[in-house]
Amino acid sequence: AQEDDMQKMLACQTHIGTRNLEVSMEPYVWKRRSDGVHIINIGKTWEKIQLAARAIVAVENPSDIVVVSARPYGQRAVLKFATAIGAHAISGRFTPGTFTNQIQAKFMEPRLLIVTDPRLDHQPLREASYVNIPSVALCHTDSPLLHVDIAIPCNNKAKHSIGLMYWLLAREVLHLRGTLSRATPWDVMVDLYFYREESDRQAEDQAQSFGGQVEGAQDAGEWGANNVPEGVAAGYTDNWGTPSTGEWAGETGEGAPTGWDQTPVQGGWDAEATA
Repeated sequence: AQEDDMQKMLACQTHIGTRNLEVSMEPYVWKRRSDGVHIINIGKTWEKIQLAARAIVAVENPSDIVVVSARPYGQRAVLKFATAIGAHAISGRFTPGTFTNQIQAKFMEPRLLIVTDPRLDHQPLREASYVNIPSVALCHTDSPLLHVDIAIPCNNKAKHSIGLMYWLLAREVLHLRGTLSRATPWDVMVDLYFYREESDRQAEDQAQSFGGQVEGAQDAGEWGANNVPEGVAAGYTDNWGTPSTGEWAGETGEGAPTGWDQTPVQGGWDAEATA
């Protein structure tokens, strides 16, 4: 299972770092490529996922765990992760004073904080340090580790890498809680944790609506002699050139002309004009 997870990490480019390197993140770097990009040691990433999952399981009430993501690529993953483990998610802008201002309407006192990027989510990290809340963070090679207690080294700038990290962390938490067996694979796909572009979402919705219209047309079937609904006149015929002999033919008056070239009968409008 560990080898499969590492292959997923390589496929999602979790090991790709940046050209800049924070001094505190140096132990998590394996090597540096010729183009200057640092490569993250995914073996230590796996170990830190195990450690973070144990810290999450140690919290008795899962609703006391807060997951924050100001980065758009991690907002969907945060919501899915919070739903899976029962935590509270804050996606988007973090309101200052959420952990420190008791007068605020959204004031909360969590027991554990999880952030997607220590640089973008610096406000919740700073407030957590004021009230002694332990923190877990997804850290890139250039991420500062100030006020971070458990750093998970990974690529926190790619949407696939962020989604995979939260998916692996949620699965490991469920394994430690005993709700999910390690022998059976998790039925939740990692694709659900990936960020979706608005254009891709609209294209998918249009494809689904178009597919529904096609299915409706197929269900309606072709109109033929064997598919005539009840209530249709008995003079129905498949050939449009054949004149109908149903009720419509009897609605024409007795004096109505049968063709355009015939003169109208007396007693009509012309009769009043000549009188």
